[in-house]
Amino acid sequence: MDCHVERIRIADEGSAPMESVESANARPGGLVGDRYYEGTGYYSPYDVCEVTFVAAEALEAIREEYDIDLTDGRHRRNVVTRGVDPHDLLDHRFSVGEVTFEGTRPRPPCAHVEQVADEEGVMEALTEGRGGICADVVDGGELRVGDEFGVPEPANPEPSSIARAMRERAEERAEKRVE
Repeated sequence: MDCHVERIRIADEGSAPMESVESANARPGGLVGDRYYEGTGYYSPYDVCEVTFVAAEALEAIREEYDIDLTDGRHRRNVVTRGVDPHDLLDHRFSVGEVTFEGTRPRPPCAHVEQVADEEGVMEALTEGRGGICADVVDGGELRVGDEFGVPEPANPEPSSIARAMRERAEERAEKRVE
């Protein structure tokens, strides 16, 4: 299945309209030029998501179910995905193009998003898993519209898998010393 970035949006300060961009420089801390990277977001510095993801399919469901069109960016999320449910990326590291992210937590809607959208029902429409997620930038780079998602890997592997990996590496080193 094709899993890619459909749209990227940033806003230079809290409550400012989200602008659509073709690419953004992702660095630890967020997307350069976005309000949370710059420290000018509505919730800065108290509740900061470095980068937010929402599914295009969720926005389409909102339009169908609530007759609210949020495709203009009033959802206040940075990255609109296609073919991947962002909630499946929680507690995983995943690549998008040349950038590596880690899904950290759900991003439920708040009253502020409805106020900025200036449309009643936006907050309710973004509930039930449609609000997207927060992610941290692990390895930065240029994020572009059309970039494909790599296969996500658990961010915190089970301790037994860590122990197994350490044991395998030790065995490989021991074999090399014998040779």
